[in-house]
Amino acid sequence: MLDPQSNLADNTDPDDPRAGLPAGALGTPGTKRPRLPGLRGLRRRDREHDGEGREARRLRIRRHGRRAYIRSVYSLPSLATLGNAICGFGAMYVAAMDPPGAGAVDHWTRFFFDNQFLAAAYLIFIAMVFDGLDGRLARFARHTTDFGGQLDSMADVISFGCAPAFIALQLFHFYHSDLPPVIGRTVWAIAALYVSCAAIRLARFNVSNEHGEQHHFSFLGLPSPGAAGAVAAFILMQQDLAEHRAWSLAAYLSDICVWLLPGVVLLTGLLMVSTIRYPHLVNRYLRGRRSISRILVVLVGLLLMVIVHRYTLGIGALAYALWGLATSGYLRLRPRPKA
Repeated sequence: MLDPQSNLADNTDPDDPRAGLPAGALGTPGTKRPRLPGLRGLRRRDREHDGEGREARRLRIRRHGRRAYIRSVYSLPSLATLGNAICGFGAMYVAAMDPPGAGAVDHWTRFFFDNQFLAAAYLIFIAMVFDGLDGRLARFARHTTDFGGQLDSMADVISFGCAPAFIALQLFHFYHSDLPPVIGRTVWAIAALYVSCAAIRLARFNVSNEHGEQHHFSFLGLPSPGAAGAVAAFILMQQDLAEHRAWSLAAYLSDICVWLLPGVVLLTGLLMVSTIRYPHLVNRYLRGRRSISRILVVLVGLLLMVIVHRYTLGIGALAYALWGLATSGYLRLRPRPKA
């Protein structure tokens, strides 16, 4: 005698979505059977799967296009770093230019020679702009590598180590070429010490550097762009005073600046290898929430840059270089509370 349940399982329609299920899966008589998806449910599920597949393909194509766009700007940080090095090399070349011949028709050569120390100092600031851009571009492209960091340090040695010291040395010998040899050698030794301090500062930064903006809110020692900016801005002030030598006071202050220039080079060089903490002005004071007083300070600084940018740069750069020194001295001399 045949089992009715086996006959029922054998006589099922092959097109039925419930076909092939074990006999117990349909439930026993008198119990509520589980609801299985019908033909409409299966079609709806297929449409949902197709929609999810199309959306996944669209997002994959979009991500691929974004990656291709980011890869297209991989070379921009390195180009900005090389622009930094070229500006430093150009500053040294302009500061050491010989007078053009009488038949020279190159207007750029004559212009750079007539304003050689001004042009050299401005090239240092242009190198600072490139130095700020290469890090931003690398983080924008999400392509920060050790190669880029090493290349940036090499460019900084040229632009912020060799170039400021060489320009200061050329400027001092331009105004005082008839001094005793011992003074000239002393000034050369100060410039060589500055270059050595810049190289040590950058090597120390490479060893202790950590990627990410959260690690760059302060620097151990005066940053090399800050030291180079202080020297270049001091040269800008001296050149501005030299242009107004018709005034006796301006001529007197210009001569004083020339004599003080080796001291500025020596001080900034030693501050680079010091253990004094210097704040990162952009990350600490210009990012995040800004108060009204901070906005007013920035506005006043921009207006002063428009009116007298050479003196604003000179005083601001020197104030930043002396800021860490004054803060460290204040913290040491401040009376400490008794335990």
